[in-house]
Amino acid sequence: MKIKEKEFEDLLDELKELANQLGAKVRFEKGDFKGGYCLLKESKIIVVNKMANLQRKVMILAAALKELGIEEIYLSPKIREVIDEMAESK
Repeated sequence: MKIKEKEFEDLLDELKELANQLGAKVRFEKGDFKGGYCLLKESKIIVVNKMANLQRKVMILAAALKELGIEEIYLSPKIREVIDEMAESK
């Protein structure tokens, strides 16, 4: 799937909304890490490196959502395809 640069911003917003629906908080932090999904005192947290480029942020968020479990919920075919592809390329 070919994604235009300007579409990554919309994708990032949609993935953040999906994370919220799944009960996960998305945090953008600075540091020496890539990012991903974790549990912190029973809270679902997805940490994304704030310094990463837009495409990398989408990849990290997609992989974290896949790990969180999106099989049982409805997603538009485009979002599901993006998550599957981005999670694989992480």
